[in-house]
Amino acid sequence: MKVQQHAAPLRKEVARLLRTDILEGALSPGQRLTEGLLCDRYGVSRTVIREALRQLESERLISVLPNRGPIVTVLTAEDISAIYEVRRCLEGLVGELFAKNATDEQARQLISHVDSMNSSYLNGDEASRGAAKEEFYRLLLAGAGNPVLEANLQTIHARVGIFRHYAFIDEKRVALSMQELRSIVNAAAVERDPVAARHACEEHIRLAGHLAVLEHEQRAAASTH
Repeated sequence: MKVQQHAAPLRKEVARLLRTDILEGALSPGQRLTEGLLCDRYGVSRTVIREALRQLESERLISVLPNRGPIVTVLTAEDISAIYEVRRCLEGLVGELFAKNATDEQARQLISHVDSMNSSYLNGDEASRGAAKEEFYRLLLAGAGNPVLEANLQTIHARVGIFRHYAFIDEKRVALSMQELRSIVNAAAVERDPVAARHACEEHIRLAGHLAVLEHEQRAAASTH
């Protein structure tokens, strides 16, 4: 998909499209990202491509290798486990802080949103599920009220985006995830219990990490056949 030249700023739009292509598998782990091909792919200059590549390198979606240049980052099972271990701790803190810091209005907004997820997430499609989950985290982080924590989680979410994408197309995982999200909301926004909220968030990510490793191993095995 070529970028419309009036998109502002172009770097941000190209980074978004490149990120999407990586997360949706159009660009595979280990694939070289040559500037010329990317210029043709998105219809922009080399300068814009370089800026977009730097952005995605900061998100760890792209790695720059000596004598090879930028490639789509290849994660090992150990990398994934390590990332989810950190994510579990950070999201546990988000739940705890929401229970402590969120206003009554922020709590109501989170409760209302998880109720609406019956249609947008549980019975939705891949796009609506992704949007609903993003809004869930936006509300949770807003109530937690810690911008440093939010910035760190945004980077981690970008790195594991491909596994979140797979989770949105697995109906069993979606149903289980919905139960976990309701547990988080009940603990953080209804009961306002920091300990229970931390535990609910950590359990949600523990299970997500386990499934992400399984997904990685299955796809790695499939690629060798």
